[in-house]
Amino acid sequence: WAKSNVKLNDLSHRIHVLPRHADSVLIPLDEPGIPSSIDFTMTNPPFYESEEEMLRSAKQKQRPPFTACTGSASEMVTQGGELAFVRRIFAESMRLGGRVQWYTAMFGFLSSLTAFVETLRAEKVSNYAVTEFLQGNKTRRWAIAWSFQGLRPAQSVARGTKAALSRNILPCPSEADVLVVETSTCSIGVLASGISTALASLDLISWEWDQATYEGVGRAPDKVWARAWRRRKKREREDAADVADTAEIPSPLPLSSSSATAASNNFGFKVWIRVSVKSVSVGCRWLEGFDAAAFESFQGFLKATAKTAAGV
Repeated sequence: WAKSNVKLNDLSHRIHVLPRHADSVLIPLDEPGIPSSIDFTMTNPPFYESEEEMLRSAKQKQRPPFTACTGSASEMVTQGGELAFVRRIFAESMRLGGRVQWYTAMFGFLSSLTAFVETLRAEKVSNYAVTEFLQGNKTRRWAIAWSFQGLRPAQSVARGTKAALSRNILPCPSEADVLVVETSTCSIGVLASGISTALASLDLISWEWDQATYEGVGRAPDKVWARAWRRRKKREREDAADVADTAEIPSPLPLSSSSATAASNNFGFKVWIRVSVKSVSVGCRWLEGFDAAAFESFQGFLKATAKTAAGV
């Protein structure tokens, strides 16, 4: 049916249907004819562990006929239920890593989502997103996405649920306003100049500031704004000078200085100034990286910089 459906809709050039067995690999990137890397996976897993659970759930919902589930047992039931199914995907993702930019799946039960987030956290996977779908007045579904790459989704996407019971499973915030002042007390030009100049003075990989929109995007190799970074760089310069004076051959760089580790320490960010009739706000967004503490530290630096530039 899947193959005929693709053909009827003239999508054979865009969709490749693969036959799968219950114990088949779910993301077969190592099989012949399959791309070695893809942008994302999208999964609507079987929700139930048994037919009895499926029937029991249907009775509890007491839905009218036009909203009743029409899925067959083979589509709706799997050993271990939806949580076990998505954990299979996660196990494969741990092996595939960044060959898939984003792994995604949907859950029909909040308890499954909660348990899966615990799995992500236990494996130190911090770049993930949670959202919810509200279908009609009562039916609610949740989606989870996770990535081993450093690019962070927007906060509206990553923290896309407002349900009180879901708040403790959300990833850490990735956007923040660090300063809000009254428009009448602030020179926008001076504020913008102070912020852009302070950031340009840092040892950044890149920094671009748009004076027309009061927005800037930058990338840092680490927490270059912190005193600890400046002290470390000073020690490195002193050590390099000592080596040059004694003509010693420097020892190999430690593993922590490898290009792979350096890339994992990269911190990407966006800074903005928003102006309204009554107020001016300075904010930032975390664009890239794995260290939440770096984003918190950057907020502190930006707040202090903005306060100085605004004269408050």
